[in-house]
Amino acid sequence: MFDAQKFIDQQIAKVKEDVEGTAIIAASGGVDSTVCAGIVSKAIGDRLLAVYVDTGFMRKGENDSVDKMLSRLGVNHIIVDASDEYYEALKGVTDPERKRKIIGEKFIRVFEREAKKFGAEYLVQGTIAPDWIESGGGLRDTIKSHHNVGGLPADMNLKLVEPLRDLYKDEVRKVARMLKIEVAEKQPFPGPALAIRVLGEPTRESVEIVREACAITEEEIEKAAAAGKMKLPWQYFAVLLPIRSVGVQGDIRAYGYTIAVRAVDSVDAMSAVYCKIPHEILETISTRISNKMKDKVNRVVYDITDKPPGTIEWE
Repeated sequence: MFDAQKFIDQQIAKVKEDVEGTAIIAASGGVDSTVCAGIVSKAIGDRLLAVYVDTGFMRKGENDSVDKMLSRLGVNHIIVDASDEYYEALKGVTDPERKRKIIGEKFIRVFEREAKKFGAEYLVQGTIAPDWIESGGGLRDTIKSHHNVGGLPADMNLKLVEPLRDLYKDEVRKVARMLKIEVAEKQPFPGPALAIRVLGEPTRESVEIVREACAITEEEIEKAAAAGKMKLPWQYFAVLLPIRSVGVQGDIRAYGYTIAVRAVDSVDAMSAVYCKIPHEILETISTRISNKMKDKVNRVVYDITDKPPGTIEWE
């Protein structure tokens, strides 16, 4: 049986032994990176710098909430606005694997720049077992490259430290609870963020659409779960499809985009089943999304695919 406290003690000791100088970590605000930052900071203190990168693809209000959370935790951190760089690098890119690899390389380049300023020699990452399993290698097929695995450049100048590499999501949450980290139950969020929730090229306009749709989806599902109308899913979000269809706005013909809502239950992210959300909640989500963005979105659908055959994210 997994012993969270034993794991924490072992990793603190290992990090103390392995990391001789200063290190940086990508602080996304998610459970993986926050747990990782908590363990490493206990091991090396102020020699760790948490870096939050505003890629331009984060969820609504995420930048402010992560900043406040890291401040409450007393973690030394900075916020880097690299959104212009990311949008420029992804201009015209539609293939999901290319997107992930470009985002992965940009991720490293931004951190190498910040590492140089900080004098860091180590890059700490919250990589967990499903990340490297799904990214392939050896006898494993590539299901999808994770930005912190498949996108790492060969000439990276930082030494990699991955304390959570052998854990699955349920085990990471147990460690988070043991560390009393407030995001222990926070739903997973992909490293490439909203860039892979826009199927096709992620432009500022398309990302803003899916950002609003994700916010509405999260708000309504969390509200319904709090009211006892349903169980809170393991992960729930919206994606923007690269198609437009005919609709009606009042008495006027509309030609708008389609939003797909997805909610799944899982334990370890290796498999998942879609959630049977009550129709009244789906109706509210659909109505709010179409009303909020009536000049851009005219159709909302619900994804009832398990993993396998699908993946949790669409890209």
